[in-house]
Formats: sequence, structure tokens, C-alpha cells
Amino acid sequence: MQIWFAGSSVADVPEGTDALFSGDVRSDGYWRKDGVLMFGDTVAGAALTVAGGDAQAKGVDTIGLADWLLVDFTDWSMIPLENLIAHADGTPTKIAAIITAPLQAQGAGFALQIGVDALVVGDEPSLVEAALSVKAQRTERTTSDEQPATTHQHAPVLHSLEVTEIQPVGMGDRYCLDFLNLLDQGEGVLVGSSAQMMALVHSETLPSSFVPTRPFRVNAGSPHAYILMADGRTKYLSELASGDAVAAVNTEGGLRPVILGRIKIELRPMLMVSMKHGKNREGKPYFSHIHLQQAETVRLVGAHRQATSVTDLRPGDRVLGTLSDGARHIGVAVSSSMEER
Repeated sequence: MQIWFAGSSVADVPEGTDALFSGDVRSDGYWRKDGVLMFGDTVAGAALTVAGGDAQAKGVDTIGLADWLLVDFTDWSMIPLENLIAHADGTPTKIAAIITAPLQAQGAGFALQIGVDALVVGDEPSLVEAALSVKAQRTERTTSDEQPATTHQHAPVLHSLEVTEIQPVGMGDRYCLDFLNLLDQGEGVLVGSSAQMMALVHSETLPSSFVPTRPFRVNAGSPHAYILMADGRTKYLSELASGDAVAAVNTEGGLRPVILGRIKIELRPMLMVSMKHGKNREGKPYFSHIHLQQAETVRLVGAHRQATSVTDLRPGDRVLGTLSDGARHIGVAVSSSMEER
């Protein structure tokens, strides 16, 4: 992480800081003009003042197109900064944040456990000291064995997850997802109570002697569950809306977008299926669960790629799903740690 010092000349830059930022005045360091971040006479990126959601959206649109995005606020707020960091994680765009209080140094420096790429500080000694402290902590945290988490999951890798427990949990809102596209046998959606472990829930494409097939439908589970979208992000089932593009995944891990036509929500008896698999990068077992309607037509995909009804599952059975070491922020994969139970 860098520290840019807001001064009038390079000679003003104190020891331990990395660059000069002269505001709206032309200098040999960083400066801004009409929404553009300059370095001397060279365009270095974009400059953004966040005053509301429209400005944040403009910043998101800039990410991936600019080397730097300089951000300041009419009223300091962590939420838009976190949102911009989440979108920038894994892209070439680096974020610099202008801070005006020592507490903001910590917030910006460690937001989402990722932090900004540069803190821009004035000449107040306490502000410079706070920024230098955050920089030192960031340096100590960086170790050679740190591996960035996968930020996008456009081609999911399916793993064999061990079922550890199946238990009734009472009545809950069950979300059936009806798509504009017909699904094939072997296709479904990835759903789970944790984005770090999601199970492949099979579509209603298999015949039954009691009910007709619904080849456009997946009985996906409970409103709090994550679902993998076609762009690699996640949403809660409760956030889905008609027109959303969801990832339809087959038993080989192939992915295609399918468009959501409607959501059918009904109160139904629910089962909680708990699963585990190996250990994550922190040495802890991957563990999660999924809540599904207690019905024979609701199926997970077994390790041998056969659809298995949730009412037939037993501890020790194996089902297919995905694993991720990263966390999610507003659905975007970020390289920070998180625990969900």
C-alpha cells in the first residue's frame, strides 16, 4: 500500500510516504483535473467524488478501464468504498482514497480485509502517523505464502462433498425457480448457505409416477441461500428477480446462462442437509449446509452424477458441489476470509 502526501512540492513529502498529491494544482506528482487523475502530464486514471449512489455506479463502470481510481467523499462512508474495492479486486485498477481523519486510515486500509492501494493524507501529523501505521501493518500481513482467492467462477470445478447430517428443521419459505429455458437431465443450479460450499440442486427433469416433470424448474431452497449467477457472482435467493441470468451447471461442470422467468414461493416443510469436504487454506474443514423442501422430487446430484432425492440421502453419502476459499461482498468474490455457520 502506498501513501500519497497532499502538499505543494516533492520536497514536502515526509519520510515513509510514496508520492505527492497536489489536489487540483498541476505538479510533478499526482493531481486531478475534471474527473481525471494525472501524474505530471500523463493520465494516471480517474478521479471521483462520491456523493451518492450514482457516483458509486460511475466508479464501478471505471474499474477495469483505468490504472487508478482516486476516491474522495462529500461525507465519508465505508460502504461505497467497500463496494468499489469489491469490484476492483482481481482487476488491474488500483484504488486511492483521500482520508481526513485518523480513524479513516484504518477503515480504508483494511476494508474487506483487502484495503485500498493508496491512502491520500494531508499534513496533519496525526493523519500521517495513522497512515504510516496502517501501511506497516499491511506490510507485516503480507506473507510469501498468501494466495489470492479465485475472483470469478465461470467454469465451476465440482467436488465430492460428504453428507454429514440430514434433519427436519420445520416450515420455511421454499423458492422454486422457473426459467425461460428448458433444462436438461443432469443440469441444475448451485445453492448453499455459504458461498464457500454450494451443492448442485438438480432440475425437475426426471419423471415421477406422482407428478409430471417441470423441465424449466429447480426447487432451489430457502430465501437466505446463495445461488451462483451466470456472471460468476452470487445472489441470495430472496434477491432474485424475473430477467436475472442464473448459472445452469451440469454434472461435468459445464455452465450456461438461463433466464429467470418467475419465482414460486410457498411455505413447506424443510430439511437441512449438512456437508463437509477436506480442509481450506486456513486448515479448517470446509463445512456448510443447504435447506431444501422435504419432497421426493427435490434432488441433489450424487458423486457418481446420479440425481438423488433429499428424502433418500443418508450420512456418508456424497453429493457434487463447489468450494471456494474467498468471501463474497454484495455477491462479488473477494480475496478475504470469512466464516459462515
